Amino acid sequence: MTGENHNLNVFRVLFLIKGIFTLLISLFPLLYVFMGLFIFNNEFEDFDNFGLTGLIFVTIGSVIFLFLIGLGILTILAGKYLGERRKYDFIFVIAILNCLTGILGILLGIFTIIELNKPNVKRLFGKPA
Repeated sequence: MTGENHNLNVFRVLFLIKGIFTLLISLFPLLYVFMGLFIFNNEFEDFDNFGLTGLIFVTIGSVIFLFLIGLGILTILAGKYLGERRKYDFIFVIAILNCLTGILGILLGIFTIIELNKPNVKRLFGKPA
């Protein structure tokens, strides 16, 4: 096993772990959704804007939840494709997107981009070096 293959296998495992963590973290925005539903469904006679506040909580929580679910699934797919040595451009884009998701995503994304730009790795994916 060459060093390049070893590095790609390590990144494959890290992408899978990051994807699973992202899927688990995606459960937290559901708290906003449920809180928004609670606020929206309760009738408060003194205040008129509770319905709007509840709707905002539900909307923001749902958007963040869907984004994180999508990112988690795409990150797991990138790990799968890294192991198969295919879909270079997809992995590259997901590495960039992971740079937006905190310190683990930043480190994983930057080191993956550096690794993907090496000529030996490009040849593994069938790209011209």
